[in-house]
Amino acid sequence: MKYLLKIFVPLFCVCISFGQNNLGKTDDLARIQLSTFVSEQIDGLPSAAKNLLKNKLSKIVTMNGLGGTQNSRFIITPNISVLFQEILPGPPKKVALTLEINFYIGDGVEGTLFSSETITVKGVGNSDTKAYIAALKQIKTRNPIFQNFINNGKTKIIQYYNDKCDFILKKAEMQANKNDFDAAIATLTSIPEVSKDCYEKAMNSVGPLYQKQIDRQCKLDFAEAKNAWNISLDADAAENASVYLGKIDPTSSCYKDALSFSNVIAKRINELDKREWNFKMKIQQDNVDIQKASIKSARDIGVAYARNQPKVVYNIRGWW
Repeated sequence: MKYLLKIFVPLFCVCISFGQNNLGKTDDLARIQLSTFVSEQIDGLPSAAKNLLKNKLSKIVTMNGLGGTQNSRFIITPNISVLFQEILPGPPKKVALTLEINFYIGDGVEGTLFSSETITVKGVGNSDTKAYIAALKQIKTRNPIFQNFINNGKTKIIQYYNDKCDFILKKAEMQANKNDFDAAIATLTSIPEVSKDCYEKAMNSVGPLYQKQIDRQCKLDFAEAKNAWNISLDADAAENASVYLGKIDPTSSCYKDALSFSNVIAKRINELDKREWNFKMKIQQDNVDIQKASIKSARDIGVAYARNQPKVVYNIRGWW
């Protein structure tokens, strides 16, 4: 029992202290999340240039204190207009381009534009693709113009969370009532720390929801482990059971029972061929690792859930 408390208390403290985190470089859960989105509506943009543009957008986001992610409802997206194109005489002939690049930040789900900015760049290359790439390389991600652009968008996003907080919390509650704890945690952890009041309300619910999630998963894995073991009660069955036992979080409610069950398996294996069951030894050696994994899972579960969801179809009609 003391062992379980030693592991559970640090996890509980982490869950309730999320609100005290600083906005560190890698602390994505504490930052406003923006997805980079390059629309297929940009005519004539070569695929190689499209990848470069995505990288530029990602750098602009991270350099201005926002977290990059997938499937966020909030997006940063560009549009490109060719202002001037000329074929320069050779040899070799070259293509010269002058591009107007418009950047937008907004709610890609509701289709609401928050902020916009425009720059002009030029590039020369042996082909259209190389000219595009040369021009896009001129985008200076540290350009001060992007700071105001990002700040304007950030203000509107914070306002969104302030205005919609009750709705977001209710959505998480409904997801939890359906035992969809991963989705509920993802909904709550999507709220950035800068939206202080809403963030604190959400974080008060994260710890209990995470505990319910791992308790539920523990019961499922424990049942699978018992089924696997009962098939033949031998070394092969033990190995199959260990696959499920190895998934059980040490802070979950059924961990103590699962640990006792693993001891039963170990005793049986010893009776069969007078040898120790390696899995039992691994549990004893990995206690610290299990604790770290539990804490990390509580923080990463929202990001992992969003990453596995179907791709969001964004609505940017009327943005340009």
